[in-house]
Amino acid sequence: MIRQELIEKVKSRKKEVKITIEDLAEVSELGTKTLSRFFAGHDVKLSTIEKLTQTLGLDLAGNEIVDIETLKERRAELKALQIVSLVQDTSSLEEQGLEQENIKDLLKETKELFLTGKYKINLWK
Repeated sequence: MIRQELIEKVKSRKKEVKITIEDLAEVSELGTKTLSRFFAGHDVKLSTIEKLTQTLGLDLAGNEIVDIETLKERRAELKALQIVSLVQDTSSLEEQGLEQENIKDLLKETKELFLTGKYKINLWK
């Protein structure tokens, strides 16, 4: 595979996932300049390509290994866990910690908000 084919596959996937280069940089823990260099066809480290493709659910050749819906669900679960953890931490400080069942319900509801609700715009932020 030539470099340009991989770049095109990654660009296509980025567009399908609907993620900005800034958000992709944050989620993949890569710099925006590094990603810009990759998309412009410049040399980047193999570890950069690996992080980038893995973040987008692709293998090193740019082939799908995780479908987009699963990728979004995983991201929504992670974001929901972050949000609910903050709520739980704050509630615990106030000695009003949530019960385990309430936490599960809150995680489920928050995940859905990231997938289809009002938080959808923040899925990749």
